[in-house]
Amino acid sequence: MKTSTLLRLCGATALLLCATPEAHGQLLKNLSKKAQNAAERTVERRVEKEASEKTDQVLDSILEPGQGKEAPDSQAPESEGSADAPRGSQGHAAGAPGSDNAGNPSLEIYSKFDFVRGDEVLYFDDFADDFVGDFPAKWDTNGSGEVVAIGPGSEKWFELKGGSVYFPNLSELPEDYTIEMDILTQGLDRNTSSTAHLSISLEENNSYDYYRAGTNAVNLKVPYCQYADVDIAIWNKIGGESIINNKVDVDIRKTVIEKHHISIGVNGQRLRLWINETKYVDVPKLVAPGGILNYLRLEAEGLREGQDRLFVKNLLVAKGGVDLRRKLLSEGSVSTNGILFDSGSANLQPQSMGIIRQISQVLQQEAGMKLRIVGHTDSDGDTAANQRLSEARAQAVKDALSAVYGIDAARLAAEGKGESAPVSDNGSPEGKAKNRRVEFIKM
Repeated sequence: MKTSTLLRLCGATALLLCATPEAHGQLLKNLSKKAQNAAERTVERRVEKEASEKTDQVLDSILEPGQGKEAPDSQAPESEGSADAPRGSQGHAAGAPGSDNAGNPSLEIYSKFDFVRGDEVLYFDDFADDFVGDFPAKWDTNGSGEVVAIGPGSEKWFELKGGSVYFPNLSELPEDYTIEMDILTQGLDRNTSSTAHLSISLEENNSYDYYRAGTNAVNLKVPYCQYADVDIAIWNKIGGESIINNKVDVDIRKTVIEKHHISIGVNGQRLRLWINETKYVDVPKLVAPGGILNYLRLEAEGLREGQDRLFVKNLLVAKGGVDLRRKLLSEGSVSTNGILFDSGSANLQPQSMGIIRQISQVLQQEAGMKLRIVGHTDSDGDTAANQRLSEARAQAVKDALSAVYGIDAARLAAEGKGESAPVSDNGSPEGKAKNRRVEFIKM
């Protein structure tokens, strides 16, 4: 709605409230000048208060979805285990849980999710090796921040502080790569500033000064304001010149007040951004050509100290993220770390559906193709439990292909190899992330 219309509505509301009964005027005439002034001030304060309340209601009906309903609950859930977490693919649970993915509505919602994670892990941090209260070992900053434990399970998250800039210790980025992270918020409410956002930048230099990022850069701003639907902002710089400076008109207030997953795919100059299952940004020439943006920069801005809280977990950067369909057709097999499960469980993470969707498209095109699905875990936990878990997870992928995408189950076989066939060292988070994978092999 235009500003002029909004002002007319607010002005009309104030005029209606200021129309006091005639008795007020008669009463004031009978008072002394001093008493009259005091009474007038009292009336003015009361009218101003009522006008403000009514104006807020008018603003709510304009700015808030649902005809003036309250903004989403300001307190985010503390923790929900390891849902949406790359580390959630590890195999260290006792027993062999079965799959209950068939008919899972969240999987149906993500059935058109087309993000595909890169297949070579370059960086991963879930803060498992950091002490609560410390700044994480694999990050740099010009300010403050600390690892905190949240929820009954004391899940570790990295709290970003307003006014601080953060760089994960990343090496050179390739031309095609993906970035993922889980974000948790607490304390957001109708008083959270319209400037509150998470700034995600890809930069040529790792300078703490935003304007010294080099001659090439990309910046995305994810808003966390709750009283108005602030847009996602997009900005870039190529050869020292800002080419794109725009905003995406979306309302993501209800999405960001809960735990959410951010996915970014960079393929050459093209950049895409998803929040949960929805793609909000897809710009074909946002990134400078040549793969020269080697630094990822995070900054939380506009947060009220001690009130608006922003946490990050499971930051994963992976090389690739290209079309797996061609590889499966040309080579007859494909291995991916992008299919995720709840911790110690065979329950699929909804964000995994981008890869499963691509596999289903190959099977729909190649009507005679049959696939063997093989699950793998890292070496954490009991060997026998890992074996059972890998089998259950392979079965879960098979069930999703059948139940969500309509692939005949007779064309699919599921098996697990547990921790018996690692492709990397199990002694580091990155190595474990590589070993937790699913293979699709043409039969």
